[in-house]
Amino acid sequence: MKRYWIYIFSCLLLPSCSDFLELEPEHQISEGSFYQNANDFETALIGSYSGLQNLHSTALVYLGELTTDNAEIQWTSPMVSEVELDEVNFTPANGFLNTVWSICFTTVSRSNNILSRLDDVEMIAGSKDQIRGEALFLRAYAYFNLVRTFGRVPLVDVAFRSPAAINEYDMSRKPVEEVYARIVQDLEEAASLLDGVDGLEKSRASTGAAKTLLGKVYLTNQEYGRAATVLREVIDSGVYSLNEDYKALFSPGNDDLDESVFEIKFMSGNLGVGNGFSSIFTPARFDMDIFPNQMQGSGRVLPTPDMADAYESGDLRREASIGDSVLLVTGEYEDELYGLKFVDFTTGVQGDGGVNFTALRYADVLLMYAEALNQTGNTGESLEYLNQVRNRAGLDDLSGLSSQELAEALEQERRVEFFLEGHRWYDLVRTGRLLPVMNGYFQQNNMNFTVEEHNLVMPIPLREIDINPELGQNTGY
Repeated sequence: MKRYWIYIFSCLLLPSCSDFLELEPEHQISEGSFYQNANDFETALIGSYSGLQNLHSTALVYLGELTTDNAEIQWTSPMVSEVELDEVNFTPANGFLNTVWSICFTTVSRSNNILSRLDDVEMIAGSKDQIRGEALFLRAYAYFNLVRTFGRVPLVDVAFRSPAAINEYDMSRKPVEEVYARIVQDLEEAASLLDGVDGLEKSRASTGAAKTLLGKVYLTNQEYGRAATVLREVIDSGVYSLNEDYKALFSPGNDDLDESVFEIKFMSGNLGVGNGFSSIFTPARFDMDIFPNQMQGSGRVLPTPDMADAYESGDLRREASIGDSVLLVTGEYEDELYGLKFVDFTTGVQGDGGVNFTALRYADVLLMYAEALNQTGNTGESLEYLNQVRNRAGLDDLSGLSSQELAEALEQERRVEFFLEGHRWYDLVRTGRLLPVMNGYFQQNNMNFTVEEHNLVMPIPLREIDINPELGQNTGY
């Protein structure tokens, strides 16, 4: 088994396994052909960012939404992996879990390659700092998604130059605290290195993105004082603001909006870099006429009736997030619940959506900051930041809430603000609310499903355990 483990990690050292296999001898990397100048490192960074497209469009949105009271499958022939998420009955063979593991560790490996070679190349100091900062952010981003999904994971911060180096490395899963410590270290350094870097698109890491993610890390670990401090820095920077038009955040042309902190770029035009949300979030009907060429949806992640009813009267986000009826080829409309966010109604080709996915945005900064303030005894001040988000949605201010009432209001606000953005599952786990919320939902809707304590982390993919049995499995799976 060990030789396959070596092979998998060796494949991650270069852009493709086929390139690796063409080298003579196979285990050596051609140091003379790449990583020679700033352009080479730029190319390597773009390759690292590109993996985030599949991470979000084919994995994290499923894990964050389909597992919760937000979304359900309405397709007659779903994949087993989709059913497992919908019923919160995860198995180690789940394809979405394997995707998260694979893409995140590929990102880690690519980042390590960049970081390990920077000091060997002469270039302008500012360029080197920027490249290092972006690579550190990407490694931290990957590890954050790994640790909050799987708990203990291997911690790799070196670039392997040979199979022997891989074989000698400790690939055991490390304590969660150790993984988070490395994430914090990477993000703090990234924020410092990227400070003052201007002119980059928001699909690239920035000091604001690093601090926003760091705030989310602190919030996840219930370090509320530290979360409040770093999120306040993002707010005070004046770089970001709420977009007046909520719907524009999720529509074609949403590149580099003021609210965007970090986004995943997608492009339409049959280039292979489009998103699949137009199919995933819309009904599996052959008789729809909502897309060019009468493209059908797949009904894989659709709003539950509970989600459709979750919005307050007058909430502008409801109309921008959920459709209630679809136009048919007959010219008639039929009642159907479906998602509108990130759906590109200009494309008639599945997987060709050109709407960017916003992974981090300013509304999240405000609501995380409000949560941190509430948890540190500043409930009155917290309301100010919650109400900024509510006001943009056309809702009145909340006032006079106790700390517990405000915590409940924040949970509700995050649900309707971030529907279909992959937050719900991780929010409920982070706040300790997963079991009561989901089991209450299942019971209320007469569903014979149960969320148990061990579901707070998901199973290590079976494929990885087959490769390296020493990984072990999370309890309960």
